[in-house]
Amino acid sequence: MKNILVLCTGNSCRSQMAHGYLKKILGPKAKVYSAGIETHGLNPGAVSIMKEDLIDISSHTSNMVSEYGGIEWDFILTVCDHAKENCPYIPSKTAKRLHHNFFDPSKVQGTEEEKHKAFLKARNQIKEYCEEFVASEFS
Repeated sequence: MKNILVLCTGNSCRSQMAHGYLKKILGPKAKVYSAGIETHGLNPGAVSIMKEDLIDISSHTSNMVSEYGGIEWDFILTVCDHAKENCPYIPSKTAKRLHHNFFDPSKVQGTEEEKHKAFLKARNQIKEYCEEFVASEFS
């Protein structure tokens, strides 16, 4: 079984969505964790938009990357530039490190419809990325 760590700044939104998709797609092939360099709590918009795609992340928690010391990672995925640039070094002999900067829907101001569109856009990009990641690394 592979260990995958998904990192974002606050572990509230983008990393949580990626965590949900990877867990669903990979099932028992991998243990998926998500963390942040800070914790901002679980974003209700992320929970809601994932539920629309029949993935329940409501039981996820917002965790600090330091909580996962001692795990030998196979993959470390950063999903925002801030986390990539500011994350403390994570020692790993074998981890493949991948990065993709996803747009942050939690920063969008506006109507409920505009916010929903922002979360939908981010979710769909993250879903596509996760599917491509699994196809290239687990096939």
